[in-house]
Amino acid sequence: MTGAYVPRRDRLWFTRSRRYALFVLRELTSVFVAWAVAYLLLMIAALAGGGYDGFVALARQPWMIAVNGVALAATGFHALTFLNLAPKATVVRLDGWRVPAWMIQGGNHSAWLLVSAILAYVVLRSP
Repeated sequence: MTGAYVPRRDRLWFTRSRRYALFVLRELTSVFVAWAVAYLLLMIAALAGGGYDGFVALARQPWMIAVNGVALAATGFHALTFLNLAPKATVVRLDGWRVPAWMIQGGNHSAWLLVSAILAYVVLRSP
């Protein structure tokens, strides 16, 4: 008599479909979103604790610039895919009329661009 049937596991199941691959990639970008939050908290702690020069020295390291560049791209991808999924999670009805997905996406992307432009203006303006 043989042992119990153990099905073969396919560890790369998500590579068989573009949709699944994008889903897994989006979930993996959460790690870089968490890094961006941790990095921001480290910067705030350095500002509050007086160790800002040490933080700037760390931030100037080439490997740190590379990590933050990847984190920026991953966070942008994460935000973009999040905004594109909003119409599937949110059904908006006005007087019985369902708002089309492109309007919800357009509103989300427009709001994102507006907030980004305002933040860029505040951060980049000359003192």
